[in-house]
Amino acid sequence: MNTEAIWLFLTTQGVDFGLKVIGAIIAWGVGRWLIQMAQRLLAKALERGKRMDATLSNYIVSIVGVLLNILLILSILDMFGIKTTSFAVLLAGAGLAIGTAWGGLLTHFAAGVFLQVLRPYGVGDYVTIGGVNGTVSELGLFGTTVVTPDNTVCVVGNNKVLGDTIQNFSRLKFRRVDVTAKVANGVDVHQAIELLKAAVAKVPNISTDQPPDVEILQFTPEGPLLAVRPYTHTDHYWQVYFDTHRAIVQTFGAAGYPTPETPIVRRSIVPPAVPQAQ
Repeated sequence: MNTEAIWLFLTTQGVDFGLKVIGAIIAWGVGRWLIQMAQRLLAKALERGKRMDATLSNYIVSIVGVLLNILLILSILDMFGIKTTSFAVLLAGAGLAIGTAWGGLLTHFAAGVFLQVLRPYGVGDYVTIGGVNGTVSELGLFGTTVVTPDNTVCVVGNNKVLGDTIQNFSRLKFRRVDVTAKVANGVDVHQAIELLKAAVAKVPNISTDQPPDVEILQFTPEGPLLAVRPYTHTDHYWQVYFDTHRAIVQTFGAAGYPTPETPIVRRSIVPPAVPQAQ
């Protein structure tokens, strides 16, 4: 019976259904190509206008892409006789799991809208969001794409970003680089501070508005521990960080300072007294 039903379907409606499938495949390919072209043209138009930053431009392009893809899917379904109302009923009956997942996506979408309004960061900023630190490459509809310093791409949900602490290291003009240097006991610590200030001031890309700080941080058994803190822009943070360490080694070496050593206290063990016989 099933074989007869299948044969009857193929002989009566098979050709029509096959043409619809072929037409749907062609429509999907052409539609996707047109959508991508429209997104590229829109992105170039927004870039030429120069009245909108990259973050908002990417967001608008993403929204347009999602809307056009939804229209394309609905158009293909209409080719098979599935109307928009029927499609909505089908989605409504998909179950609680899909509804919950869609609700989660809506929270990320709403958070993305708030991020666009509040603007705590933008494309190109070095940030820490959702426990991930790196450079923002895209603020999308549902998540923010971050490239970490070890060249890894991470996507953080917008709702998680908005519900956690946001650190933007690029917003201010400069940031502090924290380095320490230990001076051996017996070395003139005031001379060491002056030498370090002069050496660190020559490090490339440090801030000219804020001079480097070199102060005594704490005292240790090996000698005073100095806090060496130059200031620079986030783009040059690691270069200044490593160059400052190099300047410390070269400065202390040229001054002939000894290597700090932990003092060793030698104690002599006194044998207990032997009681004398009465």
